[in-house]
Amino acid sequence: MMRGRSDGGQKKRLIASVCVVALFVCFLFMYYGSSSQGASALEYGRSLRKLGSSYLGGDDDNGDAKQDDSVTNAEDSLVVAKSFPVCDDRHSEIIPCLDRNFIYQMRLKLDLSVMEHYERHCPPPERRFNCLIPPPSGYKVPIKWPKSRDEVWKANIPHTHLAKEKSDQNWMVEKGEKISFPGGGTHFHYGADKYIASMANMLNFSNDVLNDEGRLRTVLDVGCGVASFGAYLLASDIITMSLAPNDVHQNQIQFALERGIPAYLGVLGTKRLPYPSRSFELAHCSRCRIDWLQRDGLLLLELDRVLRPGGYFAYSSPEAYAQDEENLKIWKEMSALVERMCWRIAVKRNQTVIWQKPLTNDCYLEREPGTQPPLCRSDADPDAVSGVLMEACITPYSKHDHKTKGSGLAPWPARLTSSPPRLADFGYSTDRFEKDTELWRQQVDSYWNLMSSKIKSNTVRNIMDMKAHMGSFAAALKDKDVWVMNVVSPDGPNTLKLIYDRGLIGTNHNWCEAFSTYPRTYDLLHAWTVFSDIRNKRCSAEDLLIEMDRILRPTGFVIIRDKESVVESIKKYMQALHWEILASEKVTTGSELDQENEDGENNVVFIVQKKLWLTSESLRDTE
Repeated sequence: MMRGRSDGGQKKRLIASVCVVALFVCFLFMYYGSSSQGASALEYGRSLRKLGSSYLGGDDDNGDAKQDDSVTNAEDSLVVAKSFPVCDDRHSEIIPCLDRNFIYQMRLKLDLSVMEHYERHCPPPERRFNCLIPPPSGYKVPIKWPKSRDEVWKANIPHTHLAKEKSDQNWMVEKGEKISFPGGGTHFHYGADKYIASMANMLNFSNDVLNDEGRLRTVLDVGCGVASFGAYLLASDIITMSLAPNDVHQNQIQFALERGIPAYLGVLGTKRLPYPSRSFELAHCSRCRIDWLQRDGLLLLELDRVLRPGGYFAYSSPEAYAQDEENLKIWKEMSALVERMCWRIAVKRNQTVIWQKPLTNDCYLEREPGTQPPLCRSDADPDAVSGVLMEACITPYSKHDHKTKGSGLAPWPARLTSSPPRLADFGYSTDRFEKDTELWRQQVDSYWNLMSSKIKSNTVRNIMDMKAHMGSFAAALKDKDVWVMNVVSPDGPNTLKLIYDRGLIGTNHNWCEAFSTYPRTYDLLHAWTVFSDIRNKRCSAEDLLIEMDRILRPTGFVIIRDKESVVESIKKYMQALHWEILASEKVTTGSELDQENEDGENNVVFIVQKKLWLTSESLRDTE
């Protein structure tokens, strides 16, 4: 009997032990499993401490705080971000569609020899980041333009390898808490300003000013470094799309945007650049390390596509001047290629050659039959860019452009408000264009009045119009010291060519995906019916809000103009995003700006400002 009782007791103790172990295992699974479920994110309910007008991360000592979207305690001002956790600090510079870690994890089979790994590869919805990107330790509100052209806070982009690697070329220099930019480049060590004046002199432009009295306005700088070439062109009323990939110099575009210089992450790889045909008066390559002869001249033919009639390609590279056997061979082959493309040497001096594209189709038609590269098919659309592969063919001009013998554009600044020659491609009248320009001028005045308590002349510099249409929002900002990245959707009319014809710049983009830029790069985002468009495409408005937060600088602004019901659905995320509502104003139904709202619902102008916040780890690091 005693043995029986003893066996029974042992069994009970065994069962109890098993239960305890099982509970402990369950606890471990729940704790670590929930953490690994979003390995890139910190736990939900993480508190951010508000200090003055900024949110600063407090210690995680409030684990029992109620997890909702309200302020849990007015005295200590804790806001619990239930909807969106904070990403791990190592993701403070994440670019979702240009993330090499994602490429490695998915084992994408990409051809490295043609730079396919630097092109966009976006994660599927189930692999997207559902968290807010934290700023780096010690982050400060960026230095204001124009001082930012020459210096930025080192803490905002804590990468100094370019300063060391390019120290002999004056790209950038470490100076205490700041990084300064002397204006040098790989080919122009002694300053971009002198190099630019030299180019203007080579082309016999008056007063050695490269804008040629307003006729040269838009420039594409390929392999731009930290964009000092584009930075110094601004003084001549020239706007440059500074283009570089997220490569071994991976922070070059980040530095450019932090400086307040127009720039974009992109590469001449396999797909067309996101710009329409005949967009730029000048393309520039200063030792950009591109093999222009590869794939039957494919990359040079892509430049030809985006150059205007009579446009220039300025090339500063050893191939243009070196006398060794290898460089002489490259120069000979490249000269033969551009001659078959009907480019002529406008001028060649010292280490730079400038070619010019023809004004008409005459040279193309006079080539011998079978000459390579061939002309593109007559039914090919030279302006189609979304996911379109580059072709090794020459884009001829339309009959109208051939007859015009040039772009037909007015000089800058008259170009901005003159009716663009390609307006007729969309069936738009000059009267419609002029009304659109005036309506947006009035609306921008209204926006600035609504933000008057928060905005000064130098508060914003980098602006994005997320649905630019004809570019009239950007045109209305001409007298402000800002630049605008105009975004046009690939799903609607490809009006980006009208934007370039106005002397503005922009890109093609679908807002169901992340934009090709670093976090914290824009001061103001303008979203006109963008959320309605997202809803119609059955994409996630929540994903778009997280993406907008990623690319918006702390203390930056968002202007949303959309249906009242859409704006109301967005408002519930404000505390989770740490955005402060500045204004919410109904607009008159029936305005030509709100024609898409066919159900009679009121539209609303909704303006918010992003707070500056740091994670508790970042805060401890700064202390």
